[in-house]
Amino acid sequence: MNDSASASLGLELPQLLERMHRRFLDVVRIELMHIGVRDINPVQIMMLAAIGQQPDLAVRDLIERGYYLGSNVSYNIKNLSEGGYIERIVDEHDRRSARVRVTDKGHQVLDRLQVVSDRLSKTLLPQASDKLDYETTLRFLKRFERECSTLIETH
Repeated sequence: MNDSASASLGLELPQLLERMHRRFLDVVRIELMHIGVRDINPVQIMMLAAIGQQPDLAVRDLIERGYYLGSNVSYNIKNLSEGGYIERIVDEHDRRSARVRVTDKGHQVLDRLQVVSDRLSKTLLPQASDKLDYETTLRFLKRFERECSTLIETH
């Protein structure tokens, strides 16, 4: 890898990812306002989506997979549960352990927000070559995430 590529990976890529993340949360925030959902925030929507990908997800898995910090998980789970977006199921054998699942209300909000994702896909991926670029980029970003995880685990 040449020095320019190293510098880009070292500084430019993480900064771009951070900006993209913030912009996407802004898009989600605007869409939440548009559909009249004001009791949860974009970060909680992202957590709701993560929970929705795996039914009966253990709360500790959200933390262990590196999605969220412990204190944030507790606060957001409480808020999502009180809002009726998720159901929290306490383990009958270990009351400290809980699983969560998305409720019908939560699925309705996620379905409404899918419109945003569909709109972005149509705009960004109109041609087959764009889809190939997307797949290549996604593979690279997943590899980048794995390498960062490996660095964290080895330190």
